[in-house]
Amino acid sequence: MTQIHSSKAMSDFVGLSPNEPNIRGTIPEEIGYLDQLEVLGLYNNSLSGSIPSKIFNMSSLIDFEVDQNSLSGTIPSNTGYSLPNLQYLLLNDNNFVGNIPNNIFNSSNLIEFQLKDNAFSGTLPSISFRDLGFLEYFLIDDNNLTIEDSHQFFTSLTNCRYLTYLDLSGNHILPTNLPKSIGNITSEYIRAESCGIDGNIPQEVGNMSNLLYFNLHGNNITGPIPGTFKELQKLQYLNLGNNGLQGSFIEELCEMKSLGELYLQNNKLSGVLPTCMGNMISLRRINVGSNSLNSRIPLSLWSLRDILEINFSSNSLIGNLPPEIGNMRAIILLDLSRNQISSNIPTTINSLLTLQNLSLADNKLNGSIPKSFGQMVSLISLDLSQNMLTGVIPKSLESLVYLQNINFSYNRLQGEIPDGGHFKNFTAQSFMHNEALCGDPRLQVPTCGKQVKKWSMEKKLIFKCILPIVVSVILVVACIILLKHNKRKMNETTLERGLSTLGAPRRISYYELVQATNGFNESNFLGRGAFGSVYQGKLLDGEMIAVKVIDLQSEAKSKSFDAECNAMRNLRHRNLVKIISSCSNLDFKSLVMEFMSNGSVDKWLYSNNYCLNFLQRLNIMIDVASALEYLHHGSSIPVVHCDLKPSNVLLDENMVAHVSDFGIAKLMGEGQSKTHTQTLATIGYLAPEYGSKGIVSVKGDVYNYGIMLMEIFTRRKPIDDMFVAELSLKTWISRSLPNSIMEVMDSNLVQRTGDQIDDILTHMSSIFSLALNCCEDSPEARINMADVIATLIKIKTLVVGANTV
Repeated sequence: MTQIHSSKAMSDFVGLSPNEPNIRGTIPEEIGYLDQLEVLGLYNNSLSGSIPSKIFNMSSLIDFEVDQNSLSGTIPSNTGYSLPNLQYLLLNDNNFVGNIPNNIFNSSNLIEFQLKDNAFSGTLPSISFRDLGFLEYFLIDDNNLTIEDSHQFFTSLTNCRYLTYLDLSGNHILPTNLPKSIGNITSEYIRAESCGIDGNIPQEVGNMSNLLYFNLHGNNITGPIPGTFKELQKLQYLNLGNNGLQGSFIEELCEMKSLGELYLQNNKLSGVLPTCMGNMISLRRINVGSNSLNSRIPLSLWSLRDILEINFSSNSLIGNLPPEIGNMRAIILLDLSRNQISSNIPTTINSLLTLQNLSLADNKLNGSIPKSFGQMVSLISLDLSQNMLTGVIPKSLESLVYLQNINFSYNRLQGEIPDGGHFKNFTAQSFMHNEALCGDPRLQVPTCGKQVKKWSMEKKLIFKCILPIVVSVILVVACIILLKHNKRKMNETTLERGLSTLGAPRRISYYELVQATNGFNESNFLGRGAFGSVYQGKLLDGEMIAVKVIDLQSEAKSKSFDAECNAMRNLRHRNLVKIISSCSNLDFKSLVMEFMSNGSVDKWLYSNNYCLNFLQRLNIMIDVASALEYLHHGSSIPVVHCDLKPSNVLLDENMVAHVSDFGIAKLMGEGQSKTHTQTLATIGYLAPEYGSKGIVSVKGDVYNYGIMLMEIFTRRKPIDDMFVAELSLKTWISRSLPNSIMEVMDSNLVQRTGDQIDDILTHMSSIFSLALNCCEDSPEARINMADVIATLIKIKTLVVGANTV
């Protein structure tokens, strides 16, 4: 024993929490002499050997927990066995064998009885649950026990009005059919996988009004799905897979408004899928694969925008894939393989940005593979084999950074197999039986060179006839355009500098700005930055604006105005602050911007009056990543922001984030990947190469983003007083992974509700790992913003799915 805790007296409580050192060895006999011991908690250690028999004579024992160890042997069945006050018995996840003694149920106070994941055998003792009126958890799954009188067993369970969890999986139920009395059980969770159950599911299941989870997977159940399931309006999880169910996918299932997961795979269901499937608005995962369904997929199914997984594989479904398939913006898995689906693949499928696994194999699809597949940034596995697809394999697929598995075999594809991206890792198995494909010999296809020479002779003949005509037409059109352009240039007046290239710029005079801000009154003051002050204003037409007045005391601050105008003049994105106009003369320079009613992210993050929840923070960082991805790759000239931080990200009335303050932004020239600067950005956010050598590149923004991502979820600035010497925000996060995340994440995000903490920690681990990928010391090793967006969208999908199921 490393430590003995005491609550009332030394002999009242012996416990080792899972946060303490991992304990090895055996349980000492001496514990059995603590005749006043009430709580014995030795769970989640590495204890071995058997349980000393004297422990089972401790009449004072209330709580006995030795789960998650390596204990073995049998449970003693000596005549002196007596635990009359026992409330909690947890022996899960050990290696116990043999029978369960009858005396173990002597206590009428039993609340939790958990023996799951052991190797108990024999017959479960005849239990009178009438005497166990406080029982809440009864878990004996994954043993080798036999319940001989299942009818009496289930009937007796109806007396346990507090019963919440019942798990009998992996045992044997005799007789093997479910009795009608199961409908009187008040449990919320019933699991009886692989118990040898046969016969029909009784109609009385509809009486279990408290049921949230019902799992009968892997039995021999036959007959139809009872229509009484529609009465289970609280049911969230239903698994009847791997049985012998017959009949149809009943319409009554559509009436289960809370159902989030439905598994009916590997049965003998036939007939049509009901048109009412679109009513299952809570559905997140559905699997009806390996049945004999033979209808069209109802159009209403594609309206389920929040569904995550659909598996209709190995049926006889017909019809085509409609354009409405693009509505499912959260889907992760779509498996329609081994059916009779025909027609083309709709181009709207490119809207499925979260889709990771797509299988349309073994159908009757024709037409070409849409180029828009290259926009499905989350795709990991793509199987289009055994169809009648024609045309080329789109080179756009080379850009899919997560793509690991593809299968285009047994189609009618032609042309060159792409060789970029992950195509370098694919084998000949992915492309076989497409006779017109060419490419790398390792893929067991002809090289493309010979085909090029064959066609070049024909093209030469065509070009000799057509090329002179085409060139003449181009020259005539070019002359006409040039004449018109010169004429227009002569008639144009000199364009206004600054933001005059912004489409149809608005002219807002200095006088209008004075009126709008009440003479730049202090009551309109919003804040001060490094290059000026910002005021709230209201124009005469009622439009709210923000006016950034540049401080002209120094030349550097004046230049920031020109830099921001230059950077923003041609930029358009929903996550960038919109510049409405500018006002400039010798004594006054300002930018007029759209007003952000919710202020800066910095205000929300560090004020005691505001609090951002997990999903809000995630949405903000997705918005910021989208803005950076546009700046780096979506504008005509790449723009490097250089000073990304929470105070430079503003929130509109809908909490959508907008990146602002381009005072030290840099524009990259054509073909330019980096430049140099002497302007110093905010300390703590700088990439190493920026701070030491003044090197500016889009990769510096990625580093900057990674630091901000850490800050958002830790609520710690990179210049916090705690970061001294070798400790920085980055190293602090790095050392926390994977086991100390709770110590670094913002305490405001922690909800003290069991599983939710584990869920948050899982997502936080992914977020912090992504942030560290952004903050690699070498610019070349850093992830790009497109991949950042894809990763965050995946995380968001998991969060939204967990919160709604």
